[in-house]
Amino acid sequence: MDVYETLLVRELDGVLEIRMNRPEVLNALNRTLKLELQSAMKAAARGRQVRVVLLSAEGRGFCAGQDLRDEETDGRRSIGESLRTLYNPLVEAMLGMPKPIVAAVQGVAAGAGMSLALAADMRLMGEGATFVAAFSRIGLVPDSGLSYMLPRLVGLGRAMEIAMLAQPIGAVEAERLGLSNHVFPDGELHEAALDFCRRLADGPAQALGLTKKALQRGLELPLRQALEYEAALQELAGHAGEYVEGVAAFKEKRKPVYKTGD
Repeated sequence: MDVYETLLVRELDGVLEIRMNRPEVLNALNRTLKLELQSAMKAAARGRQVRVVLLSAEGRGFCAGQDLRDEETDGRRSIGESLRTLYNPLVEAMLGMPKPIVAAVQGVAAGAGMSLALAADMRLMGEGATFVAAFSRIGLVPDSGLSYMLPRLVGLGRAMEIAMLAQPIGAVEAERLGLSNHVFPDGELHEAALDFCRRLADGPAQALGLTKKALQRGLELPLRQALEYEAALQELAGHAGEYVEGVAAFKEKRKPVYKTGD
């Protein structure tokens, strides 16, 4: 397992937890953290034992967004170039990950921290957590994939309001809008997130990865192409050991046991 300066990483029973570890600044994103998140996500995609990724954070906040004290924001560097080299590859690695990613969000997830949470496939929030699309507060536009993910989750009109007014969205409201899957008491969030991930890890890893691809593409393809894409992915799934085990378990009236490499 790689050693990181700004991350705590551990793997247990198929769940890889990538935990941001800059609690003194609410896990604000400096250059090191962004590069290490890229590296950890790419390693997770390659790891044969990894079936699910849990993105979490140390301390009282998930991520306060870009660290405005970092050299990337000192005015001498191109913001666009910073996005192209540091943020965009991270978002692409998460959306392209052939495994489910779950974000456990406590405290604030602001700016690029909100973008990071939305790049996960599912989000669990502590009851005291908030999302803030803070870009307009400092005269910027949504980035790090927020303009792509937010309207897909809440619709265009609501996304306009969230991005332009930059008002905090509490956990209950986030769940109502579709930004969060579930809300838990703050003190129970981490264990609940681990339990949620373990349930996913017990599932058919290849089929879940293909399901992620199907749902992502289904948002963008015309009906006929979406149907054909489903058929192509189902052909792959139908030739895998997971399908054999799933059918056998159904016939034998038992819980299927999916293993790495099925």
